[in-house]
Parts: sequence; C-alpha cells; structure tokens
Amino acid sequence: MSDGSFFESGHHGHSMIQVESDINVASGLPNVAYTDHDFWLFERDHVLGRTWAALSFSSEVCGSGVTVPITFMDLPLFMVRDAEGCVRVFHNVCSHRGMQLVSETSQAGLMIRCPYHRWGYDLSGQLKATPNIGGMGIHDTAGFDCREHALKEVRSAEYLGMIFINLSGEACPIETLLAPITARWQALAGTDFSQHLANDPGDFGTLELTVNCNYKLAVENYCESYHLPSIHPDLNSYSPLAQHYNLIVDEVASGQGTHTYDLERSEGPPLPIFPNWDGERLKTGEYLSLYPNVLLGLQADHFFAIILTSVAPDETRERLQFFYAGANALDDETLQRRRSLHGAWSQVFSEDISVVEGMQRGRGSSAFNGGIFSPVMDGPTHHFHQWFARGYQ
Repeated sequence: MSDGSFFESGHHGHSMIQVESDINVASGLPNVAYTDHDFWLFERDHVLGRTWAALSFSSEVCGSGVTVPITFMDLPLFMVRDAEGCVRVFHNVCSHRGMQLVSETSQAGLMIRCPYHRWGYDLSGQLKATPNIGGMGIHDTAGFDCREHALKEVRSAEYLGMIFINLSGEACPIETLLAPITARWQALAGTDFSQHLANDPGDFGTLELTVNCNYKLAVENYCESYHLPSIHPDLNSYSPLAQHYNLIVDEVASGQGTHTYDLERSEGPPLPIFPNWDGERLKTGEYLSLYPNVLLGLQADHFFAIILTSVAPDETRERLQFFYAGANALDDETLQRRRSLHGAWSQVFSEDISVVEGMQRGRGSSAFNGGIFSPVMDGPTHHFHQWFARGYQ
C-alpha cells in the first residue's frame, strides 16, 4: 500500500494503522495516535498490553510487605514484595465491593487489608480474612470459598533494575524479549554487565520530569540524534552529530550511539568503569528506546533507564534512575562526579521538553497527519512507527 500511514476499518470497532516499510515513501503515525483518549485506552490493552511495559523501578518497592499504588494508563494497580522478596503486581481493587485497596505507599506486614470492610489478603493475593461476612462476629458463610476470590494478579518481572508488566499474560519471557539488547551490550560491557548494576540510586541518582506530550513523542525524540545541533548545542560540542550512528536492535528497540562520549567531562574523581568494558571503546555511548516505554543509556561508567509513565494522551511522566558499576560507586568520594553527571543529563533532558511539547501541539493541526522521514537520519523513528503499527493490527 502506497499511503504511508492511514486508517482502515479494523477490529473491535477501531481502525488499523499501517506504516509503509519503505522509509522513502512512508509517513508517520496519524495525529489521532497522539491525541485521542479512546485510542489511548485501546493502545494500552492491545499494543502495550501484549508485550512487556515498564511500570516502576525495583528500588521503589524496597522490602517485603511494602505496598505501592501505581496507575498504568488509567488502570489502578499496586506492587508488593512477597515473603520471598519477589515483586508481585495486582489490580488495586478489593474482590468484595471494588474498593481501592492501596492509596499510598505503606508497610502492610503480612496482610493487605481493605479499608472499607477489612477483608484481608496475604502477600500472594489470596483472600484470607472476611470479618463479619456472616454477621457480627461470624467470619465465614455457607457456600463462600475464599480461594475463588483472590486478587487479580498481573504478570510481572524484574529486569535491569525495573519492574515490567505484561497485561495479556501471553508475551514471551522478558529475558527472551531483551536478549538482543543484552547480547549487544554484553559485547561492549562484558557478559556480567547487569550483575554489576548497583540498584540503590544514592544521592543524585534520580530525576523526574512531567512533559505535556504523548509518551510516543518522547520515544521518537530519544531515538534520533538529528536534533543535536539545534536543541543540544553543549552536548553537540563534545559529542557531535557527525560522531553519532543509528541503531536498530531487532524488533525491540532503536536509537543512536556516539563514538565520543567524554568520561572526563564531569567534575570530581572518576566513577568505576564496568570491569569488562571493551578498552578500545571507552568513549562509546549507546542510547536505545526500548519499546514501548523505556529509554536506556549505557556508558563505560554508568547506565541509566527512563520509564515513561503515560498519564494521559498528552501528558507523560519521565522517571530516570542512574545505575553504576557496583556499590562502591556510591561512596562519598564519587559524590561530586555523580552530582555533575546528574546536572549534565538534567540539562539535556530539560532541553527536550520544548521539542516534544511543540510536536504535541502540532498534532492538533489538520495540516499535519504523519509527516515524512529523512531516509538517512530518521531510520530509528520509522522503525518505532512500524513496530507500533504492527502491534495495533
């Protein structure tokens, strides 16, 4: 089909999206993919829901029995670590009358209690207590089996310091999905790269921004380096566009890399380098948009992940966490370097705000409905559009 991206009558009363595989004639996703609330909810269940989407950082669920409420595209959920230390994710609703179970981060102990009628669930989601269900002081009733009314669990997994969910429950194991990325980065940083990540972010280890745009625009902007000279002049001065290269990693990610990331630019004593990093590529840095909602960055002395939490079709919360090569990277002597690194990346990500918000405003124009791609510079963004379109059919 020659029309780059368009709608046809599709499943569930919605429309299919198609994006032409030939970048020279393709146009991008239509405006409705960035602005329509019904589209956004359908996308949650049928695009993001069919794969692994990032929900939170592992460090945010810090101990057994800690319950953390979180919303995923209008879907109320909560996270908890069970007695074995494994993160579980549940729909945040009591089986009795649909009351929200968890409204703030708290220590539940061994029992998660509904604030309405005090029904209680253990950390594996099993219903264990139904006080007064049969009358005052009578805690059971004929024909009622607690085993049939457990909390509804969402399939989840922890990987690279993040908690992922798969709403459909049908995606391949997350290790399989991410194998192309880990294999690529193990060749750069060593086969035990992920084992060296210190999960405690420490001081200057996190960053949060709220931007008035659809999360897909943040993905697209991060994919490409085309905008470096105009939007990131300082970054472009020491890691220029001419030293960047495009990346396509199988079906799961796209982005860009640089040959000239300067480890010495930040202030203070150096951070430890990943011990098996390729010594010939100390100035290599790679930046991947992991579909659908994670932005990853890898350099010889640090790794970062940004989880894009889609609050609304036109609002995205960006949460970043830094990871370093082992716990000793969080010593006091590296504090100045970590502060400097945090400041440098904060500047870069802040510079992107006006861009993604400007593109969001542009999606309200009837004069634009997908745009065009540079066949040289926009390959990663086009790849993401193709991935999204395939998931929507």
